[in-house]
Amino acid sequence: MDLRNKSVNAVQQYAPTLQKVLLFGLFFILLFLSFNVLKYFIVPVLWAAIIAYMTWPLYHSIHRWCGSRATLSATIMISLIILLIGIPLTFGIFMLQHEGRNLYYELQKQVFSGHLNVPQFIRDLPFIGKEISRTLHDINTDPNSIVQTVSTWIQGHLNYGRFVLNEIGKNIVKLCFAVLSLFFFYRDGQTILNQVSKALEMIIGPRVHHYLDTISETTRAVVYGVGLTAVAQAGLAGLSYFVAGVPNPMVLTIVTFILALIPFGTPLAYGAVSLWLFSQGQTIEAIGVMTWGVCIVSTSDNVIRPLVISGATQIPFLLIMFGVLGGIASFGLVGLFIGPVILAVLLAIWREWLHETNDFNALMMPKSTLAYDIDDEEDPPPSNDKN
Repeated sequence: MDLRNKSVNAVQQYAPTLQKVLLFGLFFILLFLSFNVLKYFIVPVLWAAIIAYMTWPLYHSIHRWCGSRATLSATIMISLIILLIGIPLTFGIFMLQHEGRNLYYELQKQVFSGHLNVPQFIRDLPFIGKEISRTLHDINTDPNSIVQTVSTWIQGHLNYGRFVLNEIGKNIVKLCFAVLSLFFFYRDGQTILNQVSKALEMIIGPRVHHYLDTISETTRAVVYGVGLTAVAQAGLAGLSYFVAGVPNPMVLTIVTFILALIPFGTPLAYGAVSLWLFSQGQTIEAIGVMTWGVCIVSTSDNVIRPLVISGATQIPFLLIMFGVLGGIASFGLVGLFIGPVILAVLLAIWREWLHETNDFNALMMPKSTLAYDIDDEEDPPPSNDKN
């Protein structure tokens, strides 16, 4: 009888722990299964989250104007997004198609002219200079050979064309899901944030609200810092392309914008345009594009980023570079924003944790590594003792 009572007491003693283990196991199994179901929609939802975050102040104004009617506000906001992004994007695609055709004809004309050339300093480059000179000589001597080579290569890679068309179709479907997700982010975004905040508060504690504020500031800094800097640099570089009379300036401006999202990408864009102008004998225009690029386009980054990224969220350049390149490799195009945000948020939480330790002198951490400046300890007031 005593043995039975002991067994019952043991079961009752460990029952709560066993129940918790089973609940956690069931929770992680459901989490794993949910991920497998939703993994195909992660990228569209991330794009929707980024757009919703960047345009939330505008939505908030429309929400107040509509008398706090969430569905109507979300519908108006989605319509504005489609008008402001969809129409210019469609127009840009048609312009890109037109200028792409012109670029093809211009390249064809250059190849068949027999006078394709590059500056002498490129010919004198070690290792690759002789190879470039030999290739140009072959093209100028027999332009048809390069055309036949390119045609053979295209015919041998038609499967890539089908792959590209397949990817375009997939991206259109993803775009539709992103717009649908964006609508619900606008309509139910505040409710979702409140639920996430409450859940994290139950896990981490009341300090989580301060972490969320830091994460919000850091995310805003990265998204606006990367995006606005790329837009400004592409616009400034595109202006120099128009002034220099470069063919197909719209195409080159779009290419510059894409490269500007990547660290050290902008100099590659305007540097390539400058070299092309040198090869065409337009020395003044080439020097102008290169000078404008170095003095204005590249230095604009130093003006825009401090305006967008406050002193409280200074993010090391190396972290941004790793975030962009690693984000692209891991998530694709959306990784341009997701990668830096993930690393920057991790850095912000690390800084907040250091700030909470109240042991800065022992850590010997410089101020620039903290999430926000630490007030200098005020010097003690001078003593009034006259002894």
